[in-house]
Amino acid sequence: MKNIKNVLQGHSLHRAFTMIELIFVIVVLGILSAVAIPKLSGSIEDANIATGISTVSTIRSAIASERQRSLILGTTAYPAILDDATANTSGQALFDGNASISILQYGIFSGTGSGDWMKTSANGTTTTYKYYVGNGKTATFTYTKADGKFDCTHTNEYCKWLTE
Repeated sequence: MKNIKNVLQGHSLHRAFTMIELIFVIVVLGILSAVAIPKLSGSIEDANIATGISTVSTIRSAIASERQRSLILGTTAYPAILDDATANTSGQALFDGNASISILQYGIFSGTGSGDWMKTSANGTTTTYKYYVGNGKTATFTYTKADGKFDCTHTNEYCKWLTE
């Protein structure tokens, strides 16, 4: 212990970083963030697309299942509605079947953020929904009661990603 004290008393230890070292670290962190942030935003969009693909497949499967249930019960109709949400209103349950049928066991709440769905219009024959991929990118889906189709315009790039 005495040897360590003698060594420490005879030498002054510098334990601080110099200004050049700090600037170097800041520059390196800036370069890393400039490379990482665009890659991360692409990953978020990819995750939203994967979620959208899963949701579209689940909705289509549920519509087919409801049609099969109707056929067993003696009717040939597709589900009349997928939900009773008000168009263009956030926070409402979508694809829950209005408790008369079971499209999704748990509805998806409407919103306009990344990865959200919004019911945009409804009339007696069709209902439209918009899926927000992120960064202002959307795909619009239409449910047609007559033939049970839940589809989008395949010329839309995001529609293609979500359905093909």
